[in-house]
Amino acid sequence: MAELRCVVAVDGPSGSGKSTVSRRLARRLDARYLDTGAMYRALTWAVLQAGVDLTDPDGIAKVAVDCELIITTDPERPSISVNGENVDGPIRGGEVTAAVSAVSAVPFVRQVLTARQRAIIEESARIVVEGRDIGTVVAPDADLKVFLTASSAERARRRSAETAGDHAATEADLARRDHLDSTRKVNPLQQAADAVVLDSTELGIDEVVSELHRLLTTRKAA
Repeated sequence: MAELRCVVAVDGPSGSGKSTVSRRLARRLDARYLDTGAMYRALTWAVLQAGVDLTDPDGIAKVAVDCELIITTDPERPSISVNGENVDGPIRGGEVTAAVSAVSAVPFVRQVLTARQRAIIEESARIVVEGRDIGTVVAPDADLKVFLTASSAERARRRSAETAGDHAATEADLARRDHLDSTRKVNPLQQAADAVVLDSTELGIDEVVSELHRLLTTRKAA
């Protein structure tokens, strides 16, 4: 598989396992890995650091233009920085998590980051890209589009295990983000018409990765 040029788009709600699955699949394909959600989180962190009100789209847009956001695409060591400062840790904190949906809903933000994401994809021979609008907007011509999901209870269990948070509070927060992401006016979370839907509730990570690898191999061979 390593010799094939390909783009894999992995979309789905928070806690569905996108990051872990995408990174492992990228390693298996000897491909790059792009976490578009980290880009939105990093910009959100920059907005919060700048003290911009989350209801001020012009102020948010200015931060999007002014900040230097650099993301690596090595699945072994994914990392992101803003204006030269590594923000891998801060962007996963509660403050950013609570604000990222509001920042992501600003049309100009999506325009700027979508352009950056497409440029990264274009520069990569093989890449696995994860997010919420990859198959529908960022890479509509991807070789394989996947909509990865899981039950709300399982997604909350996974996320609370990662963050050592309260299960009920985590489930409520995921439901809030699901609603905001799926109802925003610009590029909402939705399944691409030609995406493969994979429910990972009862599946292990290796099982999911193996199934995606099989699907990609089958499509590339057709």
